[in-house]
Amino acid sequence: MSQPVIEPWLYSAALLLGLLIFVKLGFVLGKRYGVKGDANALSGAVFGLLGLLLAFSFSGAAGRFEHRRELITQEANAIGTAYLRIDLLPVAQQPALREAMRRYVQLRLNTYQVTPDSTAAAKAWADSVTSQQQIWTQATTAAQNSGSNATLSLVASALNDMFDITTTRLAATRDHPPAVIDLMLFLLALMSALLAGYGMADGERVPWLQVMVFAVALTVTVFVIRDLEYPRMGLIRVDAADQLLIETLQGMTPTSAHSP
Repeated sequence: MSQPVIEPWLYSAALLLGLLIFVKLGFVLGKRYGVKGDANALSGAVFGLLGLLLAFSFSGAAGRFEHRRELITQEANAIGTAYLRIDLLPVAQQPALREAMRRYVQLRLNTYQVTPDSTAAAKAWADSVTSQQQIWTQATTAAQNSGSNATLSLVASALNDMFDITTTRLAATRDHPPAVIDLMLFLLALMSALLAGYGMADGERVPWLQVMVFAVALTVTVFVIRDLEYPRMGLIRVDAADQLLIETLQGMTPTSAHSP
């Protein structure tokens, strides 16, 4: 439940504006000092470094995005298994536990469907932790009352899996590359624009069509990378994966028949 230091839209707008300014600046410098013969070799090295950094950044962001979606699936499976294991407990204790599980799943949905790092998100997380403790106490007490060690083991292991995945998901939401990577990508893009403008100085004027295509393509690529890193805030989101938890909650009807 983390937010970027700088909003992706603001970061992208600043990058686009900076690219255009630095292309023009490079063009002016090239006109003033003349384009040297080794400029293309140096520009190629910088562009190659920028391409490599973009490739690694995109690959890492896409991998983390997929990992977060997979964790939602794992949590839905863990909750479903734990809910089914309630059938192993004494019948008298089952209704209260089923109701507690339904409240818990709703709290888990609330944790990620509200604004990240908001008061509501923090409250939903704290409430879900409290709910975990209540479910654990109720379930283990009921399992011990059943007199079966096998039942206690099955119920406890299912609940452990259900609770552990919450910490894993929280860690995944906070898993982002260091801010210095974003800064480096930003500065390297501006350096590339400066060298591109410098290399155009043998012409009479800046070819703004090509420059705009370059700037927009680079800005969109960087925006997508940053958008993937924060999939609860931008255009590329993992919200669709939450449907699994929603369907799990819908399946937890008081009158449903279950089998372990």
